[in-house]
Amino acid sequence: MILDKETAKKTAQLLLQIKAIKLEPQDYFTWASGWKSPIYCDNRIVLSYPPIRNYIRENLAKQVETLYGKPDVIAGVATGAIGIGMLVAEYLNLPFVYVRPEAKKHGRQNQIEGHLTPGQQVVVIEDLISTGKSSLNAINALKKADVNVRGMLAIFSYGFDAAKENLNDISLNTLSDYDHLIEQAYQTSYLNKEEFETLKTWKQNPATWGK
Repeated sequence: MILDKETAKKTAQLLLQIKAIKLEPQDYFTWASGWKSPIYCDNRIVLSYPPIRNYIRENLAKQVETLYGKPDVIAGVATGAIGIGMLVAEYLNLPFVYVRPEAKKHGRQNQIEGHLTPGQQVVVIEDLISTGKSSLNAINALKKADVNVRGMLAIFSYGFDAAKENLNDISLNTLSDYDHLIEQAYQTSYLNKEEFETLKTWKQNPATWGK
């Protein structure tokens, strides 16, 4: 869900500006899943640009407060959201933990790094939502730690149906999403009309696009 349309448009513009998101409707990317895609997103690049990093941090933090008040802890999903999650926690002066994809095989065998107390109110920060599987995995790990996951905020979402199904029981908001991104790219002449229509078509059935 998008909380603020102007923030969604500006976030999309900034991500395109620093090439955290690349659009290649003619010369598509191949994802690890094998999908052919006209878009590639790596929001970790945001951390290398202080003004944009600060914009993302502040808007995520403000939406945390708007939606949930002040939780007890901010949790980042490893590895992509560790940096931005920690910045949000710092902005809100809150404790921070991060959640690994799985427990370590050695040492204390932690899946959650940092201190949590049962019953604490936690908001999860993600950098990118695709199918939502890694996000759901993190949420399940937090629930096993007996904390209350209030919701999740992310920088960007593709808006796939799979993510809606996987995160059906979770309150999810994102600063921007695929629909706002391609609309902004078209309005600012980053895309022409034909490219815009190609990107709309991909969203309808990404698993078979380009085959």
